[in-house]
Amino acid sequence: MSIIGITGSFGSGKTVVANMFRQKRVKVLDADRIAHDLMRSGNPCFKSIVSYFGEEVLKKGQIDRRILGDLVFRNKKYLKKLCSIVHPEVIKEIKNKIRFLKKNKRFKNIVMDVPLLFESGLDSLCDVIVVVKATQGKQIERIQKKTDLTKSEILRRIRFQMPIQKKIQRANCVIDNTKIFKQTKKQVEDLCQEILNK
Repeated sequence: MSIIGITGSFGSGKTVVANMFRQKRVKVLDADRIAHDLMRSGNPCFKSIVSYFGEEVLKKGQIDRRILGDLVFRNKKYLKKLCSIVHPEVIKEIKNKIRFLKKNKRFKNIVMDVPLLFESGLDSLCDVIVVVKATQGKQIERIQKKTDLTKSEILRRIRFQMPIQKKIQRANCVIDNTKIFKQTKKQVEDLCQEILNK
């Protein structure tokens, strides 16, 4: 079983590429989705986040990620604290899922869609690392289509992540997601042929 790590910058299209792998019947573990689940009321990270950041991060009894994001992406200390609460739980959950999938043997390959792959240390679990890149203009355009974040808010979040060039230096493969969907899909198809058919 091969473990393929997919990462990139905010809005570069990691999840689009991960979904292309999913269509090849590859099991995809989405770190963002896992983190969101862990932050729900009654789940492991909820109490610690509310205890540290206060009830002002809550909306209708749940953590409002927009409010929390506004806080942590203005203050490195806050971001570091949030990561120290969430990352260990996400890592534990991903490792548990991988152990289960290895025993289950239903899937030959696993994709981990992890924005902070290197920062979290999850790159150490990967056999292949794929970085998805796009121009900053494309990143901003895509994020603004999906969210109500302003350009300055998007740029702030991008700058808080590891620079894309550093990620590329540590990757085995790079997918350029700057242009049209069809071109990205062709790159992924070629990569799947190379990785999945070994």
